[in-house]
Parts: sequence; C-alpha cells; structure tokens
Amino acid sequence: MEQMYKLEGKVALVTGAGSGIGQATAVLLAQHGAKVAALGRTQEELEETIAEIEKNDGEGLLLLADIAQAEEMETAVEQIINTWGRLDIVFANAGINGVWAPIEQLEVEEFRQTLDTNLTGTFITIKCAVPHLKKQGGAVVITSSVNGTRIFSNPGATAYSCSKAAQVTMMKMLALELAQDKIRVNAICPGAIETNIEESTEKRNVEKARVPGMAKGGSPLTDGKPGTAEQVAQLVLFLVSDASNHISGTELWIDGAQSLLQG
Repeated sequence: MEQMYKLEGKVALVTGAGSGIGQATAVLLAQHGAKVAALGRTQEELEETIAEIEKNDGEGLLLLADIAQAEEMETAVEQIINTWGRLDIVFANAGINGVWAPIEQLEVEEFRQTLDTNLTGTFITIKCAVPHLKKQGGAVVITSSVNGTRIFSNPGATAYSCSKAAQVTMMKMLALELAQDKIRVNAICPGAIETNIEESTEKRNVEKARVPGMAKGGSPLTDGKPGTAEQVAQLVLFLVSDASNHISGTELWIDGAQSLLQG
C-alpha cells in the first residue's frame, strides 16, 4: 500500500502553503516524492515551508501570489511549468474566515471579499492549472469546511459558510466535466483544526445572531480537542495518490464526528 502513496515525478501546487494545513500538506507531499510549489502571500512564512521541504531533501518552489488575482495566478503557474515542465496535483487550500457578524451588520464589501477569496480564488487556481493537468491527468483537492456543508450553527458565519458550500458544488461540477481528461476533483471538509486562521477572523456581535439552543461542542473522538494540520495533510495525500484513483466528486469530512454533534 505504501507504494500507492509515492509521488515521485509528480509536481504539486499548494496554495495557502505558508502555515497550517497548507504548510503541513506541502511538506508531506514533498516527503513522498513530489516537487512542491508553495504559494501564498507572505514571504517569511513560505520561506519556512520551503526550508522544511529542503530539510528532508525535497524540492520546493516559492511563489508569491494572491489567488483572487487572475494575472498573479497565471504568472505563478507559468513559473511552475518553466521550472518543472508539468503540473499533476493542485491543493486549492488558501482561504480566509473573513468577517462574521449578524446579517444587518455584515457589510456588502465584507461579504464580497470572503466570496472573492474563497470561491473566486479557488476557481482561478483551478482554471489556471487545468490546461496543464489535462496533458497527463491529475488530482485536485479543494479545502472546504464543515461550515456550510454540515454545520450551520456558527452565528454570523454567513459569508464564510456560503463560500464553503459553493466550493463543494464547484468540485462536483468539475469532477464530472474533467473526468474525461482523467482529472479527479475532490473536497475536504475540516472541522476544528489547530491552525492560525482564527487569528484573522473578525467577529462582531455574533452572539446576536445565535439561535437559542445552538450546540457548541468539539470532536467526540478527541474529547473536544481540535484535530491537527498533519492529520488533514494525510487525507490530502490519500486523495492525490493512486490509493484513491477511483474517487472523484466526493467531499470528505475530517472532524472527528464534530459536525454530527454540532450541526
């Protein structure tokens, strides 16, 4: 079975690779033989990711780009092709939590910014990659969330949840569209994971949007503790490897059953 996880000769693009799930996945894919293009918006964080990749004799490429900017992503993908000549794997992971607030306090531009990054940014990432994936087939994994797919009880998370639900719909549409090109497309839906994304979340008066009786609980599997970025990376590795070569158009929840308790 270990042979099925080997990625030698494969080239992977990981967005949001500077921290958390993206960083853990970039490092893990490199450990299994892939050449990894680590893309993000913060030079220092990406340098840490590349250092981790190279520490284990892996090969990495640092790419500074905003996934919501088509020209920047086109240039980034061109750099991958110019460097390694191919692209086999895309982990469309970058995203933001954005602003969480009651609907009457959530500004239109705040809503648009979350959708622009999470949904349009995912679209742009995949759009730029597809012409290269079509040359030999490949695998795309999108980071969605339990929010908008199983959990609807986080008050004020309207924009974020909508973006995450729409990502799953995009995944299903593209899984069918790209099947003839031997490109598999799947989504992962993490629950509470130990990352720093919460630090960039702006919450305003979210208690006013809470419905009485809403459950708040962590993972029953881990006594309420969050999962780790490394656990999520293992799922991504499975989905981009030959071990999952008949899986496409599927969302997989990785939350220790949290969403079944909290939904």
